Amino acid sequence: MIDHREDGYEIDTALDRLDIGLVHHWLSTDAFWALGRSRETVEQSIRASLNFGVYDPSGAQVAYARVVTDLATFAWLCDVYVAPTHRGMGLGTWLATAVRDHLAPYKLKRVLLSTLDAHEIYAKVGFIPFPDPSRLMILSPSQ
Repeated sequence: MIDHREDGYEIDTALDRLDIGLVHHWLSTDAFWALGRSRETVEQSIRASLNFGVYDPSGAQVAYARVVTDLATFAWLCDVYVAPTHRGMGLGTWLATAVRDHLAPYKLKRVLLSTLDAHEIYAKVGFIPFPDPSRLMILSPSQ
């Protein structure tokens, strides 16, 4: 466990505690950026990432985030998801804060993310718009 709240919620990076089936369900059926993502892809992405699970007082997983990083210069925060029944409780902000604090000792040059509608959550923990978006490029698979 890396953090806990007085109301009994916990954040943990332990891989064996993740409910991978639940994470796959959330991402593949409800997360607009990952709709239809295969179980195999979710499992592979989890194995290759730093994972954060949020658990309610009963121990059930209620949120997830992963970070793709070399732990030396760069990290990408992605697949942040809070179960609908647990939204509005500050769990997303708490999770983003835990990720930021967990990565801080590595003194990474950049921690990036992409969001469509949660700018205010990430701004609360220090994220800002990319200073010069024209410098960013993407390599998309050919269609």
